[in-house]
Amino acid sequence: MSAGGNVSTGGAPSTGGTGAGGQSGGRAAVGGSGGTAQAGAGTMAGGGGASHAGGPGAGDRAGAGGASGASAGSSGAGANSGGAPSTDDATIVPDPGWACGMKDGIPPPTKGKLAFTVTLTIPATHDVGKTPYGQRRMLEVSGGKIAGDRLQGTVVTGGLEYELTLDNGVIEYQGINVLDTSAGRVFVRSCGVAHDKDSEARIIPDFEAPTSGSNAFLNTGKWVATRTVANGTMTLAVYDVSSVTAGAPLVQISKPAGATPQPWDCNTTKGSQGSQVFTENVTLGSSYQINNAKNGSRNIIPISGGTTTGKVAGKILNGGADYQLNGAFDAWYTLAPSNGEFILVRNCGPSGALIPWFEAKVDGDYNFLNTQAYVSSNPGAGSGGVSITFYDRK
Repeated sequence: MSAGGNVSTGGAPSTGGTGAGGQSGGRAAVGGSGGTAQAGAGTMAGGGGASHAGGPGAGDRAGAGGASGASAGSSGAGANSGGAPSTDDATIVPDPGWACGMKDGIPPPTKGKLAFTVTLTIPATHDVGKTPYGQRRMLEVSGGKIAGDRLQGTVVTGGLEYELTLDNGVIEYQGINVLDTSAGRVFVRSCGVAHDKDSEARIIPDFEAPTSGSNAFLNTGKWVATRTVANGTMTLAVYDVSSVTAGAPLVQISKPAGATPQPWDCNTTKGSQGSQVFTENVTLGSSYQINNAKNGSRNIIPISGGTTTGKVAGKILNGGADYQLNGAFDAWYTLAPSNGEFILVRNCGPSGALIPWFEAKVDGDYNFLNTQAYVSSNPGAGSGGVSITFYDRK
C-alpha cells in the first residue's frame, strides 16, 4: 500500500504478499501498513472525494440498481446495454488499477462451492475521512471463527480491514489477517471491489499457508468470497470457484477519470534522512512464525499500541503487526493523533531502506504526510517494543 509518485500502482494488484528479500530483522520494524492497501496491506485507497460509505455493511447488500456512477454493463459480450445486470449473477470486471489478481473478471462466487466461512469480530470502525484516494474507513478485527467442511479454526486478534469509496460510488476493499487452525497459522491478504454500496462485494483472499500439511490446498485454490457486515461482525463466505468460468453478463467497474489509484505494493522510493518529522515508541506482542509458506516464511510481530511525539503527537492504536516476509519488514498499523484524526501507516522494505506510506485526511492537520516524501529509521530499542523515527527524504 505504498503511495506516491514512485510507487507501483498500475496493473492488477497481485493478491499475494508484498515483496521481500531484505535481511532479517530482530524485532518489528514498526511503521508500516493495511490493504488495501494495500491495503494493504495491506488495505487501502483509490479515487477522489467520495460520499462516505454508509454504516457497517456498505457495499455488501445483494443486488444492484441501474448503473449509477460507475460505468457498468458496457463491456464484453452479454453486457446489458440498457443498464447494469445484477451484480449477483454477473462477472465483475475490475478496473486495472485494482484488479485483485482477476483482471479478466471476478465470477459470481455462489456459482462455485462454499468451502468455509470466516466470521470476524469488528469492535470498532474508524472514519479516516477523505484521503487522496477516496473516502476511507478502517475496521478493527478482534478475533473471530472459521467454520466449514474444508477449514476450521479461529481468527487471530489484531487484523485490519479497509474500505475505500470512490467518487463514482465504487467501493474497494482490503484486509490483512491471520487464521489459526489445527494445522497451523495462515496469513491472508484480501482484495475486493463492489459496484456501489448496494451491490454484492466480491472479495478475493490470497492465502499463505505452509506448502506441506493439510492447509496447503489454500495456496493453489481459486477463491472468491461474499462479504456481509452486521451487528459487529464481518462474515466472509469463501467459495471455491476453480471450476467456474468467468463470462457474460459482464459488469465493468472503473475508477473516476483522473482518480489516484490506491497502492498495493511497498513504496520503493530511494532517499536519505533529512529533517526529523516525528518519532514513535511502538509496543509489541509476542512474535510467531509461519514457515515455508507459499511466498516464503513470515515472522509476525503484533502491534499493541504506543505513542508518537514531534509533528505527529498522540498514540498508536492496538492492532496490525509487522508481517515480516523473508526478513524484509512490512508493518501495518494506525496512528491516532491527539486532535482526533486517524493516519494509516505502512512501513516496509529491507533493513536500512525502510520507506513509509501514510494516508491522512486531505483537509486535516496531517495532509503533509500524503506527499510520501519521507524515510524511516530502522527500529531501535523502545519501551515495551521499538522506537522508530521518520525523516524528510533527501
